[in-house]
Amino acid sequence: QVQLVESGGGLVQAGGSLRLSCAASGRTPSIYAMGWFRQAPGKEREFVAGITWNRLTSYSDSVKGRFTISRDNAKTTVYLQMDSLKPEDAAVYYCAGRSGGIWERATYWENWGQGTQVTVSS
Repeated sequence: QVQLVESGGGLVQAGGSLRLSCAASGRTPSIYAMGWFRQAPGKEREFVAGITWNRLTSYSDSVKGRFTISRDNAKTTVYLQMDSLKPEDAAVYYCAGRSGGIWERATYWENWGQGTQVTVSS
């Protein structure tokens, strides 16, 4: 069983930056993708970014060029650097993990963190 714990959310002004972290513990498979999703009130959970075990990355069009996903050498911690934040980026951000590669459908991911709130003021 894999446990994911996020940190780093908070309140930021539009144009500012935040860095989210997600630490994985437990029996993490060797080929394990990690990613970030977000969910705003009244909306479905949407894919933000993902990174494979060998550091291939994928981003949603809405964050491409502004957000950067990375993972540490031990491959158990994933980061999401969020720059040039916009009010529409405000949401609860969830860390996710799955065996294999990156999928944009939330239902394909096996493990989830508890979520961290990101608020962007205009």
